[in-house]
Amino acid sequence: MKKLMLLFAIFSILGLQVYAQNTVTGTVTDDAGESLPGVSVLVKGTTIGTMTLADGAYSIEVPDGSNTLVFSYIGMETQEAVISGNVVDVSMKPSSEDIGEVIVTALGISREKKSLGYAVTEVGGDELNRTKNDNVINSLSGKVSGLQIRNNTNMGGSSNILMRGSSSLTQDNQVLFVIDGIPMNNYNSNNAGQKSGRSGFDYGNPVSDLNPNDIESVSVLKGAAATALYGSRAANGVIIVTTKKGKKSIGEKSNIVVGVNHSTMFHMMDKSTFPTYQSNYGQGYGPYYSGPLGDGMDSDYEGLYHYDFDGDGELDYVEPTTEDASMGSPFDPN
Repeated sequence: MKKLMLLFAIFSILGLQVYAQNTVTGTVTDDAGESLPGVSVLVKGTTIGTMTLADGAYSIEVPDGSNTLVFSYIGMETQEAVISGNVVDVSMKPSSEDIGEVIVTALGISREKKSLGYAVTEVGGDELNRTKNDNVINSLSGKVSGLQIRNNTNMGGSSNILMRGSSSLTQDNQVLFVIDGIPMNNYNSNNAGQKSGRSGFDYGNPVSDLNPNDIESVSVLKGAAATALYGSRAANGVIIVTTKKGKKSIGEKSNIVVGVNHSTMFHMMDKSTFPTYQSNYGQGYGPYYSGPLGDGMDSDYEGLYHYDFDGDGELDYVEPTTEDASMGSPFDPN
């Protein structure tokens, strides 16, 4: 019995030695000191790995006998780091080798286009500024397949943008915009009067305030697999906008480069297209008021109310200014 217990203790100790692990943490940055999310961290010679979080931090369990971590990231040189403690921080350098087309996908992660399993289209900032437009949404017209954009015809008005067609008769069918990781609802700001062709104001889409010159790239996610990461708000598709940021110069000569861009647009109204309004007849519905109304305002004059308007005891003929029709009495200077 004692021999069995001794053998069990020996095997237990060996098992602990085989499966003993050390927790190694750290942060991965680029050569400018910015955090790198999505970096692959692998224990060399094993299949044990993890990825860095949004702040570039990682945590990985390293088994005894392994002393090297391998860091890899698209556009960066693969780097190995020797484990000398429980904290290993790494600064990665840009790769000088040519790589395939890299685009920004869901959650702001960069991936090679050929490795994606869903539909995505990228439009560069230079392409958006090829033709100047006061609304960046209109600049996407004709550049992305399956994207329907109805341009506004008034100054600063809303533009309607659809990706997967109209999915609702009463709710918003607009795509979800994500600008530098921040979701933005690009609703049409025209009120109910505007939508029904009556009076009102159209203040434009929120995204129209974005300066096209500040855009680095635009990624249009059309596949459900990508847009599902943003929840129900992305049911109609997602457009990811990445703005320009300062970049550190690489090389012996580091110069400060400043770009200046100016454009001016003029809008002119064609008054010949305005509706023609008549000025011969007043408000009202014609003979509607000349009959017995039963409210003390019966009139013997077609198109006018008849009641004491000024309180002098005598009935007055009064224009029905509360009506919206122009079928009232003709104007009479007398």
